[in-house]
Amino acid sequence: MTFIDMIEKMSPEIYTALKQGVELGRWPNGLVLTPEQREISMEAVLRYEAQSNIPDNQRVGYIEPKKKKPVADGAKEQPVRILGQE
Repeated sequence: MTFIDMIEKMSPEIYTALKQGVELGRWPNGLVLTPEQREISMEAVLRYEAQSNIPDNQRVGYIEPKKKKPVADGAKEQPVRILGQE
């Protein structure tokens, strides 16, 4: 079985366990992940999310875009003044 086959057959429960393991650095049974296990688990989680069409805002590493503050009524933007140039 290849890595891609494993991702295709991964259940949501296994995905959740891998994701939690990566987040906490421990398996659900308490054993510490090795750096190699963490790297492989992270790749599996990311591939599963992409393949399963999980919404962007629920994926690992998602950062919500910042919203621009509305300009107050009557407030006008001021031009930038470069010092030394008059």
